[in-house]
Amino acid sequence: MPFYRMAAALQALVRSSGPEPERRLQWPVVSIGNLSTGGMGKTPLTVTLARELTARGFLVDVLSRGYGRQDRAPAKVRPDGTAAQFGDEPLLIAQEAEVLVYVAPERFEAGKLAESEAEDALRSFATEQGAQANPAGHALQLRDFDLGEPSRDVLDPLSDPLLPVHLLDDGFQHRQLARTVNILLLNQDDWDDRLLPAGNLREPRDAARRADVIAVPANEPELEVALHLWGWDGPLWRLHRKMAVPRLEGTVAAFCGIARPAQFFAGLEAEGLQLALRLAFADHCPFTPALVNEMLAQGKEAQVAAFVTTRKDFIRLGRLASLFPESMPLTTASLTVEIEDQAAAMDWLEARLRASVSLPPL
Repeated sequence: MPFYRMAAALQALVRSSGPEPERRLQWPVVSIGNLSTGGMGKTPLTVTLARELTARGFLVDVLSRGYGRQDRAPAKVRPDGTAAQFGDEPLLIAQEAEVLVYVAPERFEAGKLAESEAEDALRSFATEQGAQANPAGHALQLRDFDLGEPSRDVLDPLSDPLLPVHLLDDGFQHRQLARTVNILLLNQDDWDDRLLPAGNLREPRDAARRADVIAVPANEPELEVALHLWGWDGPLWRLHRKMAVPRLEGTVAAFCGIARPAQFFAGLEAEGLQLALRLAFADHCPFTPALVNEMLAQGKEAQVAAFVTTRKDFIRLGRLASLFPESMPLTTASLTVEIEDQAAAMDWLEARLRASVSLPPL
């Protein structure tokens, strides 16, 4: 553990003292991340924030590194694509949040592609509609967005403007990209955990001081007490995780390739499913025909009525999902995250975003 701590400290020093410690996109950036290696619900929270901000009149996209994809070039995610092309989490966000998602190993490059495509679309619209056109009624001059300078009347206040914003999925450690708001998901297990390789933490708990918001499970009040004793006095969001589970008769086989499979299995049982098999694979595990056939053989031996998995795993299965027979159909359970007093939380976030570009509230 001391060696990992030294490596993390050295990496932070390089980021802060290098010739270009961080890069800045034109639009505001909201980062959603955690301290550990996964399993905190970052993707469901990203989906929730994308939907809520869109409903409030923001032009939202999501930036992701696209873990597990085969290509390294920046790309816009097609909702009908595959996990091999875009990564399972970006594909899930594109399908569930119904916003544009961009992937690249360097999220800055994904953001530049997003902003470039938005500008091209507005330019094309203006050309089609004529010089007097007000694209979609929003009059966005995207090149005028600069988070380091005051607003220059980039929006027409009479047009009920859209404010563009990037959501940075799993971005807490991606410090090369400047962000407007840093949201950290934290639970009691992470608070008590140790650094890799002894534990699951990518950074020590003191890194939480970089957060603008800390989001904690609503059912862990003891963590809130610990955070206040530690000195946290910023916004604290309480998160409620909700699992939508299909109604299935008889025993079932559950499988997943996620960071914390025990949470998934416990959630299924809490909703009344009888698990005859619990099959846990490595996070982002690539499924193969041989692996699926092995699961089917185990399911047949256990006489299960069905298989159930996560939405992320279903996406990663792709065409292999068709291998599950009618006698043991494959179903999915989906996870959503809601913020307690969500309207107030979103009011706070909206105010921060609008203040970042010196825009008055609508």
